[in-house]
Amino acid sequence: MNKIISRCPVCNHELTVARLKCDSCDTVIENNFKLSKFDYLSDEELYFTETFIRCRGNIKEVEKELSISYPTVRSKLDAVIKKLGYETDAGEQSMKKEEILKALENGEITAEQAIAQLK
Repeated sequence: MNKIISRCPVCNHELTVARLKCDSCDTVIENNFKLSKFDYLSDEELYFTETFIRCRGNIKEVEKELSISYPTVRSKLDAVIKKLGYETDAGEQSMKKEEILKALENGEITAEQAIAQLK
């Protein structure tokens, strides 16, 4: 069975479900049904979310599981949170500092770059 598409291929607006059918008894229900917020995530975002949940929100475990850095995990998490319709700015400044320091620690950025980003 194919995955349901959640965006219009013509205009890219969100789609709604208008018809449901039971494969067992052929009952058909027609109405306007909303899709879950998770149906609007891309396959990559959904995989990341499932991994995050499977790792019980432990970012270190997500890093290992997906072989990505801490800042990348945070970035992907923030993107999913925003796409689900929630704000991510609460505590964003302190997380940004942590990400910068982690990137510096991992050698992903230089000390000069870290100083510039922290200002």
